[in-house]
Amino acid sequence: MIGDQLRELRTRRGLSLRALAADAGVSATLLSQIERGVTEPSLATLRRLANVFGESMATLFEDGAAPSVWISRPGERSTLRGPRGQIGYERLTPGNGQMEVLRGVLEPGEAISSEPWSHVALECAFVLAGTLTVELDGKPNAVHAGEAITFDSRLAHRYLNCGAERAEFLLSVAPPTP
Repeated sequence: MIGDQLRELRTRRGLSLRALAADAGVSATLLSQIERGVTEPSLATLRRLANVFGESMATLFEDGAAPSVWISRPGERSTLRGPRGQIGYERLTPGNGQMEVLRGVLEPGEAISSEPWSHVALECAFVLAGTLTVELDGKPNAVHAGEAITFDSRLAHRYLNCGAERAEFLLSVAPPTP
């Protein structure tokens, strides 16, 4: 569970909830709720926490050593929330720090974030259903079901659904982004 891993990382580094909250720019109450499993952190919160620890986001999901074989089953996957809960990604890969594969669903009019962002990685989005708009450096790219887009994540980017039907996609990020 992410809360257990967060607590272990925090205590291993000798940080109080308040100190970690201040360093990450979030409230101590939120961190306490995450550690107790009361709430799930947003992607933005996960990135902030990973940055404080100097780790990848995958580290926050690790439960000991990553298995050499891992089967991802519906109902057993952890969920990552986008900023302000705009999207929930299902995590399809274990936290080994090398690659992250997520399943995303955007309803019509939804976006993963209000503003584009960039990071050091390579991303590939494969659209399973609908049309996904991938904004890269301010330019929209329509990616339809059965198509994929791969790009350098140092380009400012975000994912949107500008269509009239649900967009479902797989997102691969290597290496996972803190």
